Amino acid sequence: MSNTTSISENEFIALYQASLIPLRVILASLVWVLHDYFVTLDDEIRYIWTQKRSFGRFMFLWVRYYTIFLLGFDTLQIHSFAIPGVATHALCIAADPATRIVGGILLWSVEIIMQLRIYILYNSSKKVAIFNGILFLGSIGSFLWLVIVGAIRRSSLLDSVHTLSTALPGCPVINGGTEWAQWIPATGFEGILLAFALYRAAMSVAARTRLNQRLSLTAILINENILYFSVVCCLLIFNNLMVVGKTKIPWFGYGPFHAAVGIVTCRMLIHLRKFAVDNFENEATNIMDTKITAGGLVFKGSRSDPESDYTEETELTTFS
Repeated sequence: MSNTTSISENEFIALYQASLIPLRVILASLVWVLHDYFVTLDDEIRYIWTQKRSFGRFMFLWVRYYTIFLLGFDTLQIHSFAIPGVATHALCIAADPATRIVGGILLWSVEIIMQLRIYILYNSSKKVAIFNGILFLGSIGSFLWLVIVGAIRRSSLLDSVHTLSTALPGCPVINGGTEWAQWIPATGFEGILLAFALYRAAMSVAARTRLNQRLSLTAILINENILYFSVVCCLLIFNNLMVVGKTKIPWFGYGPFHAAVGIVTCRMLIHLRKFAVDNFENEATNIMDTKITAGGLVFKGSRSDPESDYTEETELTTFS
């Protein structure tokens, strides 16, 4: 190894081996997303495409196909940069924050959906919506600020291995020392939403009541929210541990995180829509004061049928 470089041979070997891991992991993540897409395509056609135009339908399709686009983008970026001569110093500096921001768009889109579900569970409380909305905007602002700071610091660190960059498959796996903190605002926000869901689960009578030998729609909403928030919180914590560089967890890239968030969200929305269609839309024709709106399903209480969910005397809206 030439003495003109500022890193040792062992450090270069470690960087080279670390650069190979995202190349393999991103392909597995892309295959996972495509496999899940084709497995659930029949349900998407049956339960989503048949919906009237609504915000819920738009958000499902946006998350579904943006996830596929994002994994395709990640794959193209990582593998094209592995071609000798493609990953220039300037591109490596720009690619890191760009990858984080396009990934953040997916997470923020899903968080909008989850905020709406919390809003619904709390009887359309404006106070809950405003509180979560402020925290949501704060988490985005904090994330963007940390991305900018990390990009500036990472630029100076990349200068030390610039002479070796053409020998590495892609950009060196180096961060600016603050990347571990970038997902802390999102993790904290997801934790707060999880707390809202857990509190509702503990206090809601409907969540513990079985109607016609099945769970109520409220119970389905709460259970899915808890499952989703738990999964995403674990993924965000894993990302922080992966990026901090002080653990033995290698850098996998964000492909698995992007894939998991998109898959979990879409399956959750399909399941809720399927439950609503199979259990409510057939009953709706026999209940005069039940209505279906373009924004989702709206179920209004009625005492005319004591065996149905409508005896709850509630109006439950779901973006299914």
